[in-house]
Amino acid sequence: MSDLPQIDARISELLREAPSTQRPRNWNVPELESQPDASPLLLVVDDDARVRQSVRALLSTNQYDSLAAENVDQAREILGKECIDLLILDINMPGPSGFELLRELKEKRPELAVILVSGETTFDNATLALREGARDFLRKPYRPDDLLLTVRRVLEQRRLEQEIARMQLQLAISEQRHRFIVDNSPDMIYMLDGEGRFTFVNSRITKLLGYRPEEIVGRHYSELVHLDDIEKARYLLNERRGGDRASRNVEFRLVHKDVERDVVNAELWTVPIELNSMGVYFSNEDQPEPYFAGTYGVARDISERKRSEALIKYQLSHDLLTGLPNRGLFQDRLAQAHSQAMRKGNSFALLYLDIDRFKMINDSYGHLVGDELLQTVSRIIGKQLRESDTLGRISGDEFNILLHEVSNDQDASHVAEKIIGRFKDPVIIRGKEISVSLSIGIAIYPQHGESLQELIHNADVAMYHVKSHGKRGCALYDSCMQSFGFIHPSWEGEITKALSENQFELRLQPQEDTASGRLVGAEALIRWQHPEKGLVMPAEFISHAEETGHIVEIGEWVLRESCRILSQHLQQPGLSDVKVSVNISARQLVESNFVSMVRQVLREYGVSPCRVMLEVTENILLQDMEQASVKLKELTELGIRIAIDDFGVGYSSLSYLQSLPLHTLKIDRSFIARINSSQEKHSIVSSVLVMARELGLDVVAEGIETEAQLAYLRDAKCPTVQGFLLGRPMTVLELVEKYGSQQLVAESP
Repeated sequence: MSDLPQIDARISELLREAPSTQRPRNWNVPELESQPDASPLLLVVDDDARVRQSVRALLSTNQYDSLAAENVDQAREILGKECIDLLILDINMPGPSGFELLRELKEKRPELAVILVSGETTFDNATLALREGARDFLRKPYRPDDLLLTVRRVLEQRRLEQEIARMQLQLAISEQRHRFIVDNSPDMIYMLDGEGRFTFVNSRITKLLGYRPEEIVGRHYSELVHLDDIEKARYLLNERRGGDRASRNVEFRLVHKDVERDVVNAELWTVPIELNSMGVYFSNEDQPEPYFAGTYGVARDISERKRSEALIKYQLSHDLLTGLPNRGLFQDRLAQAHSQAMRKGNSFALLYLDIDRFKMINDSYGHLVGDELLQTVSRIIGKQLRESDTLGRISGDEFNILLHEVSNDQDASHVAEKIIGRFKDPVIIRGKEISVSLSIGIAIYPQHGESLQELIHNADVAMYHVKSHGKRGCALYDSCMQSFGFIHPSWEGEITKALSENQFELRLQPQEDTASGRLVGAEALIRWQHPEKGLVMPAEFISHAEETGHIVEIGEWVLRESCRILSQHLQQPGLSDVKVSVNISARQLVESNFVSMVRQVLREYGVSPCRVMLEVTENILLQDMEQASVKLKELTELGIRIAIDDFGVGYSSLSYLQSLPLHTLKIDRSFIARINSSQEKHSIVSSVLVMARELGLDVVAEGIETEAQLAYLRDAKCPTVQGFLLGRPMTVLELVEKYGSQQLVAESP
């Protein structure tokens, strides 16, 4: 202790040199869990009070906070209460020695920095101190500068260690987060080496192909690829290119672990994927030029998308209500039969079937019964045919049958009579006995027509010949039969008279907002109040009007009457935003003055174009897509909205949804009829709603007849609904009476 006066003198000198105001503390040595701006706290443990006091004064002068303890027991107590960063510990003290405390700290507080101080000069003490965990060793007496230098060095070392520990912790957390993201990705993420072997694959492969990741590492990618796709995968899955030249959205198939790739049913175990892959290149000091390190890729399971595409493809070629080929697919098979018959010199028969009085059945019992009747009739007919024959639903209640390789006229007639005989007893639909009869026209190739158009027309003529002679029966085409256009020769004059004498009436079927139940629109439906026949439905005269060309005049009358109703009856508050939908035919759309006529009618009645919606069917668009596109664009430029009616039952390409100026899709009633519970899944309806939202189109669901259907559409967020459940076609006065007050309440503040 002979050097203590020298130490005290040095402390006094430092205190005199120190500025009167304390410098800000900027030392940053935090624990991992402490605040970044916390200052270190030191503990001086020495049994000599003067040493403790002088060391603390020295530390304070250099902006270090410190505490003091005169023995090990007191030091333990302070360590239990305070967060100490550095311990300046004397070895030789009464009671437990500094070495004993050092050993305790090595076990319990290894992160605590300790500077051991001893008056002994043996090398063994210094070695033992460092071995037991001390950061440094000072021999008494020591110079103040040496102490400060040692403190700074130890604290800096501790700060660096903490910073490294913090960085390691952050790296560990980042790696854990990265691992979680990669392993929980819905896609298979992989890395290949330069030879095409897996060096990494995430756990998604287990659900996708049945492998554990460790089973795949080291194996060649070709072991997972469908044999037919090996060549494609060679340059894609093991991609070496990067940037814009890398592989994007490439489709091929992988094979599940539990099946051999060459077995017959391997296709059932394949997984279609969409691949994005790129070459990975590195460089370093030893090799500055980038070198190929392997391939990084992401493989997405597209099984669900493929199933949806297959379903849409099926929908485009089949009638969703009955599952039969639709008009497009049936005509394709008819064309194949025609080509084959021309080559081989064979004959085939075309049968044109129509359900008698189906419109009356549908109106009397509702569309649900009508749809089930169509399904039942199609099943019964199908059982009477050979596997090689084709039954198709062409429209509403009309079916076509293709009989391959018939030997004579009697063969086709026998099939027709057998089908008719199967309906001699009533059909039971939902507990109701419904008498069903069919009218069937037959045309044989080549004697009844060498071209398909002629054959179809003559079978149609034969069917209407049966209808005009009492229905329920079959007939072979004969040239003496009247053509379809002259079955009702008096109707041409009667339609002209109906127009001039105002015999037509307009009914409005309400369209409601699904969420609120407010009236947002109405579909205009024509009725013929015939002076002798009573109320005639459009199905009985529209086709004849199209044949004679009167459909153009009728269409203009419907548009004028709709605009008159809008201007005179639907202008009051609450109904002033209601839109009226008007159906237009192909004949109207091809008229050169159609757009100018629409513009003139709107101007005459002072109706805003945005309150009129024109409905066209997919088949109308197919007849002349280019001309239809031009006309529809001109109409939308006026402000008129365009809707696709009966969406989903046609067979055209869905590309027109993006190429044409459309605003609304009307889901065909046949899809809605299949909904029996709000808990069911109906992928077609859901797909149309999702697709419409993506394209920015509105949707109207037709044919709502049950609360379950309405609940399902409400849950599916279908914007607008229409059907018998909400209201049958009604006069404008009935519409105003039903919805006028409701609309006012809904719009009141």
